[in-house]
Amino acid sequence: MNREIDRIYQGVLVLRCQAGDEIAFAELVGRYQPRLRAFLRPMLNGDADRAQDVLQDVWLDVFRSVGKLRDVDAFTGWLYRIARDRAYRALRRRGGLRKDSIEPTELANLDAPQAEANGFAEDERRFIHESLDRLPHEQREVLLLRFLEDMTYAQIAAAVGCELGTVRSRLHYAKLALRRELERNETR
Repeated sequence: MNREIDRIYQGVLVLRCQAGDEIAFAELVGRYQPRLRAFLRPMLNGDADRAQDVLQDVWLDVFRSVGKLRDVDAFTGWLYRIARDRAYRALRRRGGLRKDSIEPTELANLDAPQAEANGFAEDERRFIHESLDRLPHEQREVLLLRFLEDMTYAQIAAAVGCELGTVRSRLHYAKLALRRELERNETR
């Protein structure tokens, strides 16, 4: 029930944004800003400054384009599609897509309360992030969207611009790859 109410309320916020309501836009920013930052940082190889820059660009794009969005229920997938496209654009501009991991010292700056809320201690979170960060971007993004953002397969398909079957396949192989990385990191 709460999920349905939240979906309807978000639809109202989007409609209000489309009508030029700046307060509704600010509320959408408040709802998604931390989640988008958590999505963008790993997508940008752990670079918090780049993630913040890209996040600013994402919100500018959303502000300019929200009036063109026809299906308000598609907002979440549309928003993450913009974020994903901006992240890939930033990666291409600055030396291409890398698969190497971020430094453990950078991981220490992530929100500890969020990790504790998810039931992970600092060392467990670092272990997971190090393993996740070694995955190719396509696998990393579907895992982040599915398990951190709790998106449906259809929302992920909209966000990454592929078919539903491709999302299922990417998730399957991403889980296998993550399991291998976790096992590999465990033996270190």
